[in-house]
Amino acid sequence: MREAWRWFGPNDPVSIADIRQTGATDIVSALHHIPTDEVWSVEQIKAHKILIEKDNSTLSALTWSVVESIPVHEDIKLNAQGCQRHIDTWIASMENLAKCGIKTICYNFMPVIDWTRTDLKFQLPNGGYALKFDQEKFAAFDLFILKRDNAQADYSSVELQRAEKTFNEMSEDEKTTLTQNIIAGLPGKMTDAYTVEDFKVALSAYKDINKDTLRKNLFAFLSQVLPKAEQLGVKLAIHPDDPPRDMLGLPRIICTPDDLHVLFDAQPSPSNGITLCAGTYGSHPDNNLPEMAKEFASRIHFAHLRGVTKDKNEKRSFYEAEHLSSDVDMVGVISELLKEEKNRKNQTSDHEIFIRPDHGHQILDDTTKKVNPGYSCLGRLKGLAEIRGVIKALSYNY
Repeated sequence: MREAWRWFGPNDPVSIADIRQTGATDIVSALHHIPTDEVWSVEQIKAHKILIEKDNSTLSALTWSVVESIPVHEDIKLNAQGCQRHIDTWIASMENLAKCGIKTICYNFMPVIDWTRTDLKFQLPNGGYALKFDQEKFAAFDLFILKRDNAQADYSSVELQRAEKTFNEMSEDEKTTLTQNIIAGLPGKMTDAYTVEDFKVALSAYKDINKDTLRKNLFAFLSQVLPKAEQLGVKLAIHPDDPPRDMLGLPRIICTPDDLHVLFDAQPSPSNGITLCAGTYGSHPDNNLPEMAKEFASRIHFAHLRGVTKDKNEKRSFYEAEHLSSDVDMVGVISELLKEEKNRKNQTSDHEIFIRPDHGHQILDDTTKKVNPGYSCLGRLKGLAEIRGVIKALSYNY
């Protein structure tokens, strides 16, 4: 497998020099500074590649191999008037990346918000910190801070009572922090930072968009993108919705194996693939990750390897656990990925799957440093070392 590491660019607290010391060989990155409605030019892509690869002749080589992500404009998701311009922009960026030799692209089709957590610094028993999604806090935000129209209809009477109790027990600082965690944007500017009112306006744009409509809009986008990707030899790897379920009145369409069957039945192109995000899919109570890795093996172009531990009493709540100690059978997942690599080896020299350690814990010296949530150095390094050990041990069988 190709060990990769996500890098957010020159402002990332984890430098390229740091990444070299992890032993990773490939970089997952993007041009986060470019607005969503602008084309990534060849010159801009090459400049970013130079930042990553300029010392390859004298130091351990790093290669920018995977893009995560080219953002999909909201107008495309809404199929709004004028969205063709944004589709053309997305395709032009993909074409320019291919010209520069970067041919694996992770993207998502999540409306309004990217991955969502209620706690960015949940303290673990060992003193480290993890990301967490707390369903009761999220409901409290939705109902009593955001005050979304008709939100009550999405909750049972028991859930409404628990949310109100949670809200009433929170301090003003805790309410502010919760709001910022959910709507203030994420590393790499995958989504914009919102005010509460702006956020409500963004949500309202989807009031007439259900799952079928959103899927239709995804397929319309892919019907134009995939033929170009095939011509260029580009592999597209859609990331699941995180958390993988409807929320805030927004439809989510990449959550389960059934969703993937619908996707591939509609768009069977070999360039149409997935990012197997073990943690995201694993936070859905019905998903079995080794089974998914086996079933969709040929469609896996990229994998995020991390685990989650779900709350026993509220399965929608979870925290991001250690890479090998969670509800996800990571050894089983890696075993299936290795089997798929063996199958591909018989068909092509380009058989290795790009993987990366996903969100890591904030531990040791990183607890006192400014870090991008989920993307501290030492926690991810620990996860990569654990994953590397499993790969090494299992590789004797393949």
